Amino acid sequence: MNKNNNNVPDIKTSNISKVENTELDTKDNVKVIDNLQFQNNEEKSIKILYLYPDMLELYGDYGNIQVLKYRIEARGYKAIIDRYSIGDDVPNFNDYDIVFAGGGADNEQSILAEDLVKYKDNIKDAVENGVFFLLICGAYQLFGKYYKGVEGNIIPGLEVFDYYTVANPDRKKRCIGNIVIETKVGNVIGFENHGGQTFDISNSFGNVLFGNGNKFGDSEEGFFKNNVIATYLHGPLLSKNPELCDYIIKYCLDRKYNEVVTLAPLNDKFENLCREQLLNRFLEK
Repeated sequence: MNKNNNNVPDIKTSNISKVENTELDTKDNVKVIDNLQFQNNEEKSIKILYLYPDMLELYGDYGNIQVLKYRIEARGYKAIIDRYSIGDDVPNFNDYDIVFAGGGADNEQSILAEDLVKYKDNIKDAVENGVFFLLICGAYQLFGKYYKGVEGNIIPGLEVFDYYTVANPDRKKRCIGNIVIETKVGNVIGFENHGGQTFDISNSFGNVLFGNGNKFGDSEEGFFKNNVIATYLHGPLLSKNPELCDYIIKYCLDRKYNEVVTLAPLNDKFENLCREQLLNRFLEK
């Protein structure tokens, strides 16, 4: 990889999460993690590939990288983050534990599709080998068969999965607003803003409790398999859903080190209070 893309320098985990006015600096996490022993974790790492950070970054999707880094390092593990964009050294997707890509507009998707298709076979191989892929909005669409734009133009997808997306012909009609879905890791909260309507989902990320989903008024949202979450949820997704973030981290550690990891609990009191308020508001409990 391009040396300039390694170990993202501008992530400041000390500013990510605050609990009762106390900053959680990763150097001092022993204060908020009960009986955590870091010694066995220091040599272990999770390696993340962040795709097209200069082009796929709508609605704070970069925050997902920040939250992953914080919650990995808070347990004493090392987070290694590489970036890839057009013109960088060719990545080997199998070298990573997590591949992340955020949302982008139609124009960006068209440009990126031409670049990403070069790695189609490598990406498919990585998915089959169990590398975890977290795909938001535009990236979600790119991993399907194709995206049909408002003008009828076809943007070929990577065909990693069998779904496809068609843009609503009326640009003013979009699925916009807060959304809550029921998933295998509990209720997930996010924000959606998409004109594309996605069809032929074989296994959804979750059932819609509030909001739209894959299409206007749909009962299902996103696409899911054991090592893939593809979703329209911005927010950023992982800051609003720490349990989901930990699901991804645990999956990666279990797979990489061939063991069943028990993640030390973090102090998520502030995050959970926010979630409770949002769920009560959206679901009218």
